[in-house]
Amino acid sequence: MMRAPLMLLVLAAQAPLHAQPYSEVQRTSFYVAVRDGTRLAMDLYRPAVGGQPVATPLPVIWQGTVSRRLPPDQAPDTAIRTMPELAKQGYVVALVDRRGAGASFGARRGYNDRTEARDAYDITEWLARQPWSTGKVGVYGCSNTGDAAMHAATLMPPSLKAVFAGCFSFSKYDGFLRGGILANWGSGVERRVEEDLKNPPVDGADGPELLRQAVDDHRRNGPLAAMWRGMPFRDSWTDFTASRFWLEGSAGTYREAFVRSGVGLYVFGGFDDDFRREGLVAFANLAPLPRKLTLGPWTHCRNDGFDLRGEALRFFDHFLKGIDSGLMKEPPVRFHVRGAPEAEAWRRSESFPPPGVQPRTLALAVQGDGREHALGGTARGSRASLAVQPPRACGNERTSQATPCPQTGLALGFDTVPLVRDTELVGHPLLRLWVSANVPEPNVFAYLESVAPDGRVTVHGEGRLKASLRRTARPPLDHLGLPWHRALEEDHQPLADGQPVELQIALLPVSVRVPAGHRLRLSITGADPRQRDLPPPGAVLTVHTGADHPSALTLPFMP
Repeated sequence: MMRAPLMLLVLAAQAPLHAQPYSEVQRTSFYVAVRDGTRLAMDLYRPAVGGQPVATPLPVIWQGTVSRRLPPDQAPDTAIRTMPELAKQGYVVALVDRRGAGASFGARRGYNDRTEARDAYDITEWLARQPWSTGKVGVYGCSNTGDAAMHAATLMPPSLKAVFAGCFSFSKYDGFLRGGILANWGSGVERRVEEDLKNPPVDGADGPELLRQAVDDHRRNGPLAAMWRGMPFRDSWTDFTASRFWLEGSAGTYREAFVRSGVGLYVFGGFDDDFRREGLVAFANLAPLPRKLTLGPWTHCRNDGFDLRGEALRFFDHFLKGIDSGLMKEPPVRFHVRGAPEAEAWRRSESFPPPGVQPRTLALAVQGDGREHALGGTARGSRASLAVQPPRACGNERTSQATPCPQTGLALGFDTVPLVRDTELVGHPLLRLWVSANVPEPNVFAYLESVAPDGRVTVHGEGRLKASLRRTARPPLDHLGLPWHRALEEDHQPLADGQPVELQIALLPVSVRVPAGHRLRLSITGADPRQRDLPPPGAVLTVHTGADHPSALTLPFMP
């Protein structure tokens, strides 16, 4: 039985929208100038009656985008894409292309930088001053627009009352170089001129010409891919922004201002999304604010089978309209346990992981000539080596931020015996791993998997670390009690050939019920299909075990 205050949600997957007071929505588009004169393109959605927008002042919610209206093949039908439908619930909804993107003028200096934060302040206060606005404003987004929503609160615009954000990077470095390893996402907002010209212009006969002029401005955008590659350390400087951009671009850098803003905060994400720990870190560090957290069985910015737009409505109704939607009376955390019966899968708790989780440490064991590996076996002193090969492409991931596919045959696998009962793992797996290598800068990837009796392998969690950035330090913010790698340039410690070193790797959080008869597996490899730079040919990674090198995996068992 589950222990209080953990609550099962039998009917949590769907929460129907309120009855719609309006059946029509009118969309207009135009430019709004921010403080330095840069014109930003805005789509405005207002509820209408008889073809005319209603005159009654209403609360406003808005999103800072890189394209106000993506083509259908580039914009899956997610809750974030359908948020303009909330105009039928008595909201004004605005979509605003950020500078250097879409039909907006200006050049992108960085990516969720202080310039964009100042723009967000100006847009928020402009929306609050309009005659059709009550003066109460909320902001929303997911992925890069989730980052934008979080940054909007860091300059404390007085009219901003609520932030609804998902799949963002509270720490830019940990989002894009988690473990010091450059991921293959984050620069996808770079556009060729031909792509930029496909963005919708604003209304009016001069809209197409203004779009062409704006696209000319975009040629001065900072090159994100080159920026990422040129900043290998958390304190790296980049001339493109004349700053230590990993710090400037992190909402967590401005935690104190975020808390002083007093906004309500709703964080959402998925257990198949690479940014899920970032949401948990934000939730923990912004604790003085009224806040909610939902983690579902989803990939990046998906919400399949869950009415996330309905959640947004309940959230904004509470903070922008003063309606008691019941949302803030519920426990603050809701999460899904994959593999649990439908009636038990959704849980509520005061925290994640919930109370009652019991950590259990399983030693890695290598036996015989190094070809027999076990998880939870007798930790005799031995070693197992792996010739690092190019990773297997997944092919079935909707986004590159999703959980990777198994690298079976390309990794060292350490298996438990078959489970004697259904087992729930809910929380943060932690790996202590002793490794050596024949190269000075090996990357190490650890996958937590389950293996069915028929041999089918499922990945549930993943951790990564560049071994030369293994040094841990006291984190500046609450890091959930997990080891934190400072990753400053002075922390860089290349490996000596064949010399074992200890790595502490916190795997991304998991929430899964593994059936009886399945085995748990820890897979160790030196390459991942989602990293941007592959290892050099001939790299060999060696895992060490035993009393002198106590490699072990600690798992969060839910009784």
